[in-house]
Amino acid sequence: MSGVYARQTRRIAVLAATARTYLSQLTVAAEGSSSGYSRDLFPHWITQSGACNTREVVLKRDGSNVQQDSSCAAVSGSWYSEYDGATWTLASDLDIDHVVALSEAWKSGANSWTTSKRQQFANDLTRPQLIAVTDNVNQSKGDQDPAEWLPSRTSYRCTYARMWVHVKYYWGLKVDSAEKSALQGILNGC
Repeated sequence: MSGVYARQTRRIAVLAATARTYLSQLTVAAEGSSSGYSRDLFPHWITQSGACNTREVVLKRDGSNVQQDSSCAAVSGSWYSEYDGATWTLASDLDIDHVVALSEAWKSGANSWTTSKRQQFANDLTRPQLIAVTDNVNQSKGDQDPAEWLPSRTSYRCTYARMWVHVKYYWGLKVDSAEKSALQGILNGC
């Protein structure tokens, strides 16, 4: 593996120096409108293999000792939520967070994408876009960007910023000036 990547909790995030370079190359623009947005425009939790959908793949990848039933549902295991440091033993206590929320992506350029491209984004298992986290923490995050919300675990913020920038860069999404400033502040401390 090249020096561009560092393994972090089973997801690959670019190194801080690479994230700073990517961030400098992102288009800065005012956040777009939510007009026309619907989660349904981002078909997610599609079938990945057999009976396993994207959610179940992430639960298996992000958990420890995960056992799945014949329909691929996680029936046991444990999961550590990087955002808040909580450990869970029931999959129902977890959400799969889109690091760059679907609504945020819409307002950052995905509104012009095809449904097929939005589906690829919403189910991206290659970039660090999907992570199993405590459900109510994910719900409190909503569609906020790093200028508005960061994980409560301060030791994870550098990784989170690297993940965020990697996703925005790969998918060609824009950042607003407050978002860019917040990300620069975090990445400069990494």
